[in-house]
Amino acid sequence: MENILNRLQRGDVVVGDGALGTMLMQRGLKAGDPPEAFNLTKPHILEEIASLYLDAGAEIVTTNSFGASPLRLRQFSLDKETEAINRSAVEAVRRAVRDKAYVSGSVGPSGKMLKPIGNANPEEISAGFRRQLSALLAAGIDMVCIETIIDLNEAALAIGAARSLDSRIPIMATVTFNNTPQGFFMLAGSSIKDAAAALEKAGANIIGSNCGEGAVQMVELRGNSGSIRASPLPSKATPACPSSPTPASLIRKPLISLQAKQLKCLTWEFKSSEVAAARARIISAQSEKQ
Repeated sequence: MENILNRLQRGDVVVGDGALGTMLMQRGLKAGDPPEAFNLTKPHILEEIASLYLDAGAEIVTTNSFGASPLRLRQFSLDKETEAINRSAVEAVRRAVRDKAYVSGSVGPSGKMLKPIGNANPEEISAGFRRQLSALLAAGIDMVCIETIIDLNEAALAIGAARSLDSRIPIMATVTFNNTPQGFFMLAGSSIKDAAAALEKAGANIIGSNCGEGAVQMVELRGNSGSIRASPLPSKATPACPSSPTPASLIRKPLISLQAKQLKCLTWEFKSSEVAAARARIISAQSEKQ
């Protein structure tokens, strides 16, 4: 497939897949169990989920490797299976999408907090990310997705690990912001502008936000991101908090309004059945703007 960065530079709309954890829970994942265990025991389920998103219109399909760094896997005595878990995650998605969608290697937080907040040192965190990313890259991912990291320093370590292994792989980095009376900030206090600058300096090509407190907050957050122009701005919101209205009632209008704010790349926590409809609305809004 064409390099995703080339498409984004042209202004193409690229829609990603949606929730993975809930899809796994519907297929037997129990609360408290590591989702990555499915990579070893039930890879056919990962292939099924990837196929559902592909059929719905997703062009970026994510691997089940969010918690597959050795430090995080160690919590479940699975760290010795790091390479096998990450390899299986990629292979399952690739079997489903072949060359019809980008396989995005998901890298989440290590599960350890860096000093002085925690007791982990940067070398330990970086080595864990390198081990995970080595396996993902060897298995043939098209891009890296570093996501849901609340510490900017840890995000930079993950990006640096990826760049040390492959200087050309597209890297999407999405971090999580909290909405405070003073504006949007990461847990450690980084603003949107500071976070974007640091992530770009570390080597990310695509910079944005994910998770948070629902789609409505994500729209507001994007409205505060207008000064960040160096990179495409992805958004991947949890569609709604548990007590909120249904996802569809929250996202339909925000999706269209986002297009007016230089939206180039969108990954959103849709159910598989909602991806195609969402993509059509975005493309329609883009056409109206042009």
